[in-house]
Amino acid sequence: MKTILYTTDYSENSAAALKYALKMSQQLGTRLVVGHVFSDIVILGMEGIDKPIPHVEKNFLKEHRTRLEEFCEFHLGKNWASPNLQLQAMENQSVLKGILSIAEEWHAYLIVVGMKGGSGLRELILGSTTKQLIEKAPCPVLAIPADAVYNPLKTIVYASDFEEEDVYAIRKLTEIGELYMSEIKIIHISTEDEYKGQMQLKWFKEILRKKVAYEHIEFKLLFSEDVFGSLQGYLDDVGADIMVMLEREEAGFLKKWFHRDLVKKMETHGKVPLLSFRGSNHQLFYFKEAL
Repeated sequence: MKTILYTTDYSENSAAALKYALKMSQQLGTRLVVGHVFSDIVILGMEGIDKPIPHVEKNFLKEHRTRLEEFCEFHLGKNWASPNLQLQAMENQSVLKGILSIAEEWHAYLIVVGMKGGSGLRELILGSTTKQLIEKAPCPVLAIPADAVYNPLKTIVYASDFEEEDVYAIRKLTEIGELYMSEIKIIHISTEDEYKGQMQLKWFKEILRKKVAYEHIEFKLLFSEDVFGSLQGYLDDVGADIMVMLEREEAGFLKKWFHRDLVKKMETHGKVPLLSFRGSNHQLFYFKEAL
């Protein structure tokens, strides 16, 4: 059975992501692993002790499993438990490494996190660790706003640079599109002096047509100096259920900086769930096999 991994810091802001991940896993028929990474088991100030003590670690694992149970019951109700929902507490001095370890253990094909959090995951959600997770995770990462509610993915917006590497991500998105009967809207927003957008769009359409056989795709090219504002406006106009971006491994310095700045803004100020691919290995969903 395929697995979706959701990680939490027990904060109220992460509750929306839990509910979203549960609804998604139920609709897709996948396993949901609810995970938490903690690091407070080293006893400081005792000579000769510089690593966790087994019985102390066991007690912390038990404590955090109980907290996960309480968190699920509070936000999902008393009947939250099911064979397809598993709890996983893990000790690791690095939240990032802990999440990656859980993802690899369960062979997760999607990691779900909240866009805004507190305590242990604050740096993950609001800081540079989000980028590291996207760059290192063995699967795509889905960030959920604190007030998001799960809706079937009828409208998927993919922010494209109209480059060949976008084709691989879009091809995988069509697997989701077929399951949800989604409209995939491919948008590119450029400044007036960036390049001849219409020519690039025509070239990209031709490449995509050769490699992707999906009817419900449309393209949008906008010119604006305020890329973030224009993108947010477009998401509102089309009623986007999810937005997808490709975290690019190789790009020119200015372009790379610009793209990362946009991703960061979407992660911290976005209103729509943001799905991030890592461009270096064209991660695969294989949603079809989950059903």
